[in-house]
Amino acid sequence: MSMLEHDHHDRLLALVQQLFEIDEADVREALSRAALLVAHAFAAEKVDIFLYEEASQTLVALGVSETPLGRLEQALGMNRLQIANGGRTVEVFQKGTSYRNGQVQDDPEELAGVKQGMGIRSALAVPLLIGGERRGVIQVDMTQSDVFTQQDQRFLEGVAHWIGTVAHRAELLQRVASSAAQEARRATAEELVTVLAHDLRNHLTPLRARLGLLSRRAHRDQRQQDLADLAALTASVRRLERLITDLMDSARLSRGLFALNWQPVDLALLVEETATTLEIPSVQIEALVPADLIIWADADRLKQALENLLSNAVKHAPQGTVVRIEAQMHKDGACLVLSITDQGPGMAKDVLLHLFEPFRPGFGSTGLGLGLYLAHQIALAHGGTLTVDPTYHHGTRFLLSLPINDMGE
Repeated sequence: MSMLEHDHHDRLLALVQQLFEIDEADVREALSRAALLVAHAFAAEKVDIFLYEEASQTLVALGVSETPLGRLEQALGMNRLQIANGGRTVEVFQKGTSYRNGQVQDDPEELAGVKQGMGIRSALAVPLLIGGERRGVIQVDMTQSDVFTQQDQRFLEGVAHWIGTVAHRAELLQRVASSAAQEARRATAEELVTVLAHDLRNHLTPLRARLGLLSRRAHRDQRQQDLADLAALTASVRRLERLITDLMDSARLSRGLFALNWQPVDLALLVEETATTLEIPSVQIEALVPADLIIWADADRLKQALENLLSNAVKHAPQGTVVRIEAQMHKDGACLVLSITDQGPGMAKDVLLHLFEPFRPGFGSTGLGLGLYLAHQIALAHGGTLTVDPTYHHGTRFLLSLPINDMGE
């Protein structure tokens, strides 16, 4: 090994050791420290660690060395490079090949902000892979000409591998920390709503009794307006009871106490009853279910799932449109598929990622985020599935699949 290669090897080992001492769980903080270490190793005026931001199609310098040239870069806005604007940094990211130039001012493909705004003369950039995927660029810049050698390029390419490892570790730690925080919030919410549900149920019992008494008096005295008001109040109490049932079932699911009462179910009748209850004047529910279609299921739980799916569809359907629930046999004959379709605005990708998680209401929702979670769990308990049809683009279509077999035996 030559003296030059030995020096390269020693520098790399020393820098890798320093990189692995970075223990930040925040990716930005980890990359900022890494950029500072690389800047010291090269005695560079500026080091950037760019990561690609897909939403804006931009390379964003999450790690920027705290140097005068680094601060000038941020002041000029050159720490965010639009892919569409091109430039050598973008080219390294797109092609996955390194770039080294000691006369940047003469490079017609480089951005004016780099050559003239910051006065860069020597640039060295290599692609950055994180978790085996090309995610960004590491770049070292100087205002002097002809600074970097082929040896420097190989050194930075070696360093990039380890910075990718550090970034991947930070992302994993960040994900674990976020997951733990979400789990803690979920557990706290579950405990709170369980206590609340018990208390609400205790208050509803005398309220139902008093409404029944008032209804009988109104019938006896033929007070039609009072009967109409009492019917509306009774409907509100039923909705509150359904919410309490959802809360209680969510708690049972988390404790593994969710059980089914298997029995033959007339699906057409169940769907018709549920649709009639949830239909409103501005949104019609059309049921297309063959008569005499008997399945083996828990009638109450299945109705609960359909109520949550249909109420969600009605809530998001524009006025004057139709929510359709249709039953069809799967082509393999092993399961029945119920589709619930609305003509609403559809769902964003970020909503779909957490659609069936508890206490994660969607955009514009005023509920607790339990309805679709429980419908999904009820489908799973029946040995079926609940999914969103990804090919439907005129609203939202849920697909509830139920096995056709005698599961009760």
